[in-house]
Order: sequence, then C-alpha cells, then structure tokens
Amino acid sequence: MRPMTEQNMINAFGGESMAHMRYRLFARMAEAQHPNVARLWRAISEAELIHAGDHYRTLKYIDEGRVANSMAAFGPGDVAKNLGLSIGGETFEIEEMYPSYKQIAEMQGEKDALRSFDWSYQTEKKHLELFQKAQAAVSAGSDVQLGPVQVCSVCGYTLEGEAPDECPVCGAKKDKFTAYA
Repeated sequence: MRPMTEQNMINAFGGESMAHMRYRLFARMAEAQHPNVARLWRAISEAELIHAGDHYRTLKYIDEGRVANSMAAFGPGDVAKNLGLSIGGETFEIEEMYPSYKQIAEMQGEKDALRSFDWSYQTEKKHLELFQKAQAAVSAGSDVQLGPVQVCSVCGYTLEGEAPDECPVCGAKKDKFTAYA
C-alpha cells in the first residue's frame, strides 16, 4: 500500500477503535436515565468495532509498530454533552476525514483501502442521523424513542427498524444483521 493511504488507514483504525471504546463508556454512563440512548451507543459501538476490524485487516501485511493520529473527542460529561461529542466525531468523519481518505486512496489506486473507507463513510452518515435524533429527545427532556437498531456484521451499516433483505452498503444478506432491541 502506498505510504499516504497506509497512514490514513492506520489513522482510521485508531479513530474507529477510540470511537468504539468511547461509545461503550458513554452507554454505561447513560444506562440509568436514558436506556434507549445507551442502547444506541452500544449498537453504534459495535459498528465502529466492525470498521476498525475492516481497516485492521486491510493492513495485515504490516509487521511492526506504527503511530495512529486521529481526531478523538475527550472529556466525557452528561448524556447531552456526550451526544454532542459523538455528533462532532461523526461529522468530522463525514465532512473531512473519509472524503479525503477516499480521494487519496482512489488517486493511488488502493482499491481495498477505498472500499474500507467507503463502507465506513456510508455508515457514519447513518450514525450522525441517529445521534441527532437522540440529541433532540434528550434536549426535550426525554429518552429517545427507538425501534430495533440493526448493525450489519460485515460492514457496520446501522439503521433503525427491520433489517433489510440486503445491506445497501456491502450487499450482505439479512441474517448478517444484529438487532439491538
């Protein structure tokens, strides 16, 4: 893999790994007062783990230590603040990180990296929508009302409601979705 795409992939792995852990911690903090927001964070945490794993497998040829540089929100607080941190992270990935990473991977002819970046990018857009829905409910003084949250175990695509017959991002069949109900 070309060095610039490789470093972007390492950074994406680091960012997705931190998002996974951050969302797990946010879920624990929210459980008592906002169980549906906690459930949403648990589902999206799993999607971020899937993204990290996809990026990591793309780098399977590396056999030495590397440094990951990634944007990460720090300073957890109450549910409202943590939703704001989550929205900020997803917005960064959608508006800046993944579009630039995809463009570089495409320019460098790195098809595996481009696929991995694109699957994450498509999914992060859904995460942002779901976090914004949760933020609106919490701002109004209530827990978010959610149906089952479905996560594709292949690409991490996330949606509310019933699992589709086929994942719109990776094409995986319905049985590859995990429901968080």
